[in-house]
Amino acid sequence: MHDPPYPIRPFADIDLERIRALIHRTIDRSYGAVYPPRALPFFKRFHDAETIRTRASSGLVLVLEEDGRPTGTGALVEGEILGVFVDPDRQGGGRGRALMRALEGEAVRQGRDACTLSISLPSRRFYERLGYRTLDERTRDLGDGQVLRFWKGVKRLTPTDAAP
Repeated sequence: MHDPPYPIRPFADIDLERIRALIHRTIDRSYGAVYPPRALPFFKRFHDAETIRTRASSGLVLVLEEDGRPTGTGALVEGEILGVFVDPDRQGGGRGRALMRALEGEAVRQGRDACTLSISLPSRRFYERLGYRTLDERTRDLGDGQVLRFWKGVKRLTPTDAAP
């Protein structure tokens, strides 16, 4: 299956608030039904404006933009893919795959032979379909008996992953 080409570009400082809002909106819509209440503020802190800025300065943050607004984003920092989010109203059309291909391609260009990432409950099937293997389940105690479950994932990369 071929996805339509989506315009993906590097993050610019002017994107910061719109990317943060996109991520937080996606967390609210996609995570609320599968994680306990304390998980949503945890995820939002993990993907706050300062973290996005730090990822952009220490690695690469990409923005998928349509109709003049960001509809997806993802980051690559030292071989780890972070913060991949697609607007909930636009999921299922290949945008996430396009972002992942771009991030994996950059990893290959950097000379990496693998990428790692953390896999959330709602994204597990998506990453497995892309060839990521779950290494182990991890948990984080959020207090009041609430636990955040996720997996560490890895994918071996080949030079063909750098193809446009």
